[in-house]
Amino acid sequence: MILFAYALVCLIFGTTFLAIKIGVDAGAPPFFSAGLRFFVAGAVLFLWMVWKRKASFSLLLRKEMLFTGSALTFGTFAGLYWAEQYVSSGLAAVLSATGPIMILLLQTSILRQKAPAISLYGCIIGFTGVLLLVLPNLAVDISPLWLIGCTVVLIGECCYAVGAIYSKKVINSMPAVSPIALNAAQMMYGGALLFILSFATEKVHPAFLFSFETAGSLLYLTVIGSMVGHTLFYWLVAKTNPVFPSTWLYISPPIAVGVGFIFYKESVSWITILGVFTIIAGTILVNADALKQLLQKKKINTVALKKTNI
Repeated sequence: MILFAYALVCLIFGTTFLAIKIGVDAGAPPFFSAGLRFFVAGAVLFLWMVWKRKASFSLLLRKEMLFTGSALTFGTFAGLYWAEQYVSSGLAAVLSATGPIMILLLQTSILRQKAPAISLYGCIIGFTGVLLLVLPNLAVDISPLWLIGCTVVLIGECCYAVGAIYSKKVINSMPAVSPIALNAAQMMYGGALLFILSFATEKVHPAFLFSFETAGSLLYLTVIGSMVGHTLFYWLVAKTNPVFPSTWLYISPPIAVGVGFIFYKESVSWITILGVFTIIAGTILVNADALKQLLQKKKINTVALKKTNI
């Protein structure tokens, strides 16, 4: 289930960069549309969990939900949505692929957690693969706003790294609460903060919702991207560690290239193929310890099951 959920997260999140770009280019206010996406998704999930009696409204009064939502949702996606007005979705995906490296650096430098050298090498190799995959195909028009956009995405990834690490701490401190409810609550807080930012900086005209591109983008990002994708991501953080699920940021560019090749007959060069294999190698190295633990756990469970049958 962990590997299946991870594959699904990679597939879903691999398409969200383009969906965000489509909506923003069609005229959707970046902060408002991001806030609407996360607040609606979080509210629907949270009310469903309350109805199933797996969460209570008192969870919304916990300061941990505000802190997680501020970093994991608000900080990350305020920067990403704004930046995609000025940078391509492919470049945004490349810059976002720094997330796992930042998590490892925070864990080793600030939290003093010893990270396996193989994981650090895997992060570097994986990011190199992303560069090989995407950068040769990018047509970059360097301007002050382009440079600011790139910087903002990187700042957002710093927030993402802090949020991913902190969310693991929150999950461990609340073992009785479902990760789905925790994710829903933090998305509501992140969405509310995005609304506040939007009201302070944007002029929102509801007419943008009647565009097929903006409405379709918002619907896809809310239901598939947030309600399904982010819930699975939060569940993976609860079951493994912050680095393992974050490596979807390496897998998303190959997914985009594969979809373009199959459905749009886009050309694939030998550099692209080299980039895909480099990414796969880097991802395996990053997740080597996690995969080893999963295989050992499966082996132990299999042996125990055989003994029970005997």
